[in-house]
Amino acid sequence: MYQSTDPKTMSDLWVVPMVGARTPRVFLQTPFIERFGVFSPDGRWLAYQSNETGRNEIYVRPFVATLGDTSANQAAGQWQVSSAGGIMPTWRPDGKEIYYLSPTGMMMATPISLTGATPEPGAPVMLFNPRIFGSGVDAQQGRQYDVAPDGRFLINTVLDEAAAPITLILNWNPEAKK
Repeated sequence: MYQSTDPKTMSDLWVVPMVGARTPRVFLQTPFIERFGVFSPDGRWLAYQSNETGRNEIYVRPFVATLGDTSANQAAGQWQVSSAGGIMPTWRPDGKEIYYLSPTGMMMATPISLTGATPEPGAPVMLFNPRIFGSGVDAQQGRQYDVAPDGRFLINTVLDEAAAPITLILNWNPEAKK
């Protein structure tokens, strides 16, 4: 899964099959900006961000096997996961939650049930302030966090800045001793 920019359709999601011809194909192409697509652990679903509501939100959509048929992918439906904005999603390793950043840079989690043909997102919950480098909301930096298989977060954090002492020497003249 990757994103590609088109002057007419903005940023779209594309896939490259890992078997066969390996020809890149459009997965989702709309007049909106779709970015940061990430597959669910079982490979059946895709979480991504889109600005179709006027602000970035997180969505889930099935990964339809008829790759290249954009209309089939769009007709498969989508479900909004975030409720007050969101960027840069990723899945919990067991596929039962989607993590993302709020517009203020807070780490959010939305529980999701993927037992049938329709996902059922729960209510988003704020987890913590990850103190991500650059606030985590700069799309140019990419996603600055990930989740390990054991569920722990790996985060590119801002370093604590301890005030270093400054020594000021007045009237120093090393040439005076010569």
